[in-house]
Amino acid sequence: MIQSIKKSIVMLLLVTTFTSCNQGPTLQTYYVDNELKPGFASFDVPTSFINVEKVDLTEEQEEAYNSVDKLNVLTFMTEDTNAEEYKLELAKVNTILKDSKYEELIRGGNPKDGKFVVKFLGDLDNVDELILFGHAKNRGFIIARVLGDDMNANKLISLSSVLEKADFDENQLNGLTDFFK
Repeated sequence: MIQSIKKSIVMLLLVTTFTSCNQGPTLQTYYVDNELKPGFASFDVPTSFINVEKVDLTEEQEEAYNSVDKLNVLTFMTEDTNAEEYKLELAKVNTILKDSKYEELIRGGNPKDGKFVVKFLGDLDNVDELILFGHAKNRGFIIARVLGDDMNANKLISLSSVLEKADFDENQLNGLTDFFK
């Protein structure tokens, strides 16, 4: 009897372990696998990087700002690679973002200038991760992951006007600003 209970517990643990593991690629594994490869650049930006002391924040904006822990950015520049490599990497990211766990918030752009999509994990009132993905054939692509606790999508969007008024340490963003030139 005790032997069968032990076997049942072991089987339950094994089944739980195998079913809880995500078998497909994730955005996190894509970051880790590529952040040091040629053509890629990665940045971790803490919220303290954005100086909002001189900006008047509404209560909603302050709550949104405080809910964000950091921003992970990964760029892939086409000038450092060939067109086939760019297409391959772009296809990998698109495949990851097509997973049903990523909810689409907004998309835009055009084929000439570039396209972007904003997706998120969680629900609108409790966002686990906000993903901004943009690409342009002549530049490359950028993936930005906004990570935090109890983030609200609508409140995060209200931060866009704050970012225009905030002070940034531009020396820390040299590689990122090169992407947008």
